Amino acid sequence: MFKSIRWRLSVLYFILVFIAMSIVGVLVSDRLEEYYLGQIEENLTLISDNTIMSMIPEGDLRDHSQDIKSSLEKLALPSGFSVYLVDSENFEIIAASNEGVVSRNAMDILDSEALMQTMVDRVVEKDEKSLEDSLNIYKIYSRFIPNPEGQERYIIYASASLKSAYQSLRAVTQIIINAALIALLVTLVAGYAISGSITNPINDLNKKAKLIAGGDFNQRVEITSDDEIGVFGATFNYLTQRLDETLLEISSEKSKLDAIISNMADGLMAVDESGFVVLYNQSLLKLLNIKGMVLFGNNLTQLVRETGIGISMKNIKKSLEDAPQGSLIVSTKDKKTLLVSTAFYNDEAKRLKGYALLFHDITEAQKLEDMRREFVANVSHELKTPITTIKAYAETLNSGMVDDSQMQREFTLIIEKEADRMTSLVKDLLDLSHIDFKKTKWQPEDIRVRSLVKEGLDHLKIYLEQKNQTVKIHEGSNPHIWADKGKISQVIVNILSNAVKYTPDNGIIEVDISDDGRACYIAIKDNGIGIPDQDLDRVFERFYRVDKGRAREMGGTGLGLAIARDIVREHKGDIYVESALGEGSTFTIKIPLKNQE
Repeated sequence: MFKSIRWRLSVLYFILVFIAMSIVGVLVSDRLEEYYLGQIEENLTLISDNTIMSMIPEGDLRDHSQDIKSSLEKLALPSGFSVYLVDSENFEIIAASNEGVVSRNAMDILDSEALMQTMVDRVVEKDEKSLEDSLNIYKIYSRFIPNPEGQERYIIYASASLKSAYQSLRAVTQIIINAALIALLVTLVAGYAISGSITNPINDLNKKAKLIAGGDFNQRVEITSDDEIGVFGATFNYLTQRLDETLLEISSEKSKLDAIISNMADGLMAVDESGFVVLYNQSLLKLLNIKGMVLFGNNLTQLVRETGIGISMKNIKKSLEDAPQGSLIVSTKDKKTLLVSTAFYNDEAKRLKGYALLFHDITEAQKLEDMRREFVANVSHELKTPITTIKAYAETLNSGMVDDSQMQREFTLIIEKEADRMTSLVKDLLDLSHIDFKKTKWQPEDIRVRSLVKEGLDHLKIYLEQKNQTVKIHEGSNPHIWADKGKISQVIVNILSNAVKYTPDNGIIEVDISDDGRACYIAIKDNGIGIPDQDLDRVFERFYRVDKGRAREMGGTGLGLAIARDIVREHKGDIYVESALGEGSTFTIKIPLKNQE
């Protein structure tokens, strides 16, 4: 119960009032006692010095004892007061307010010490307890009085009982105690009520704070006063409002950040300084082909073990030795090439807390770069060979070493052949460049596929006759296409010429024309040398040759199939090959029909 601030405040009020009442009670009691005793002492002095002294006649007091006695009887003394007139020689009581003690020895009745001390000090004031009644205390005033001749001496002995005074003091004290108890009870109740005005708002604040801690930021306290509690409540409401607004801003920013991180095409991962994953996005899982694995809390070493990615804390730190941002190029077990941008992050005290890693898939870019380098090398090689040949034969002719006209003619034909080869290479390169940079001018028209194939065969008729090859056309249909006749014809001729080149003498070439209502299909099949399986995916790459030595002997630039594929794709079509080594190949050209285009 006393853990409550309200009860503690109430008890504190009680203690403070108790102390205050105690102090006031003691002070009041002391002042009352002092007042009563002062009044008694003053009365004793007045009775002795004034009243009794005025009653004493001149001469021997014994001669006037009856008069003094009568005077004392007539004297109205306060309750509890007694007066005695004592002979100082034999201590005989000459007169007294109490008749029963006259003529008796004062030493037997009165305070002997006070009487003897009066003989010495002349005036004595003393408090004395009664032997019969321990609760009764007497106030004694004793005065020595010499007679006029200085021979006989007398003592005026006056006493007053303090019992009634102390009884009055006790009654007053009891009243004070009762009043104090009532005041304390009232104080306890009032303190409990008053402390409630302090503790109730605090308890309300505490409840609201717990609700806020639970996530309910709409809590507000009611302001009922302008005092410190009211100011505290207003401050609490302001802080709650600011906290709500701040958390909304943080939530909004977090949502934005989560949306950005989640929708990033690149993979993102953050690790702490020990290498444990603290953040990642879904793109990273897709990039690393991770399924059913939770990265949070896992070490980078485990990630490397699962994905085969060539990364470690050592090379991350090394990449950041000279700059706050670094990069790594790593590979995965599924042959992806990744560019990893690295950076470290700190806390507010600028202490290192971990590393942020951004994974970017550069596999295609790397392939394109490799292709570019290979393309440049191939172009250089393809140009170098005819240039070298032309230069060699031209120098031989210019040197005059060849006198034979027939040989000169052969050299000239070789130079012309190599020049044509260079011209063909340059033309193919220009065609590729125009297609790549969208500079080709297309002239689409309505074309019958069957006539287009026959024109291509007519163009190669002389080569077919030289190798005694047979061409079979299977005309399942004769579809219309909307295409650039010259370009599509170039594609068909290229595929047919390859079939003628790589099909042995007396071989068979079959052409199948068909459609499925959406696209037409021109399948050109030969029974030539075929293409190995490992080369099928690369035959349409620029300068790629399955058998480079043999292909160069047969002529061509190595760009024909690449140009054919680009032309077909520009017509929203496709071209693909099926082949078996030693059994021949089938190239299929797919072009959308006119109505579909």
